[in-house]
Amino acid sequence: QVRLVESGGGLVQPGDSLRLSCAASGGTFNPTYTGWFRQAPGKERAFVAAIRWNGGHTYYADLVKGRFTISRDKAESTVYLQMDNLKLEDTAVYYCTAGRGILSTVARATSYTNWGQGTHVTVSS
Repeated sequence: QVRLVESGGGLVQPGDSLRLSCAASGGTFNPTYTGWFRQAPGKERAFVAAIRWNGGHTYYADLVKGRFTISRDKAESTVYLQMDNLKLEDTAVYYCTAGRGILSTVARATSYTNWGQGTHVTVSS
């Protein structure tokens, strides 16, 4: 069973940047898509970004488009989320995920089978 481990969360101020990492280990890692979701207090888990593992096509939620960048290093089985110009509303637990879904469902949490434990991102002035 492949294990996903996120890192890079923390406390930052509005306008700051953070880079989240998610490393896969424990087996052959060759998903169709990997992605990031986030869950703010009292809210449901929401799609942030996804990347097609082979090919590198990227997809973003409208709320983060232009500020966040997802990328992956296939050789290291690692996916990244570069978050720039962070806003108060970006505060959430960020989860890395991977799965073999299809493009039309890339933003649905149910399309993914592997999840990390989450990393906290707090944006506060």
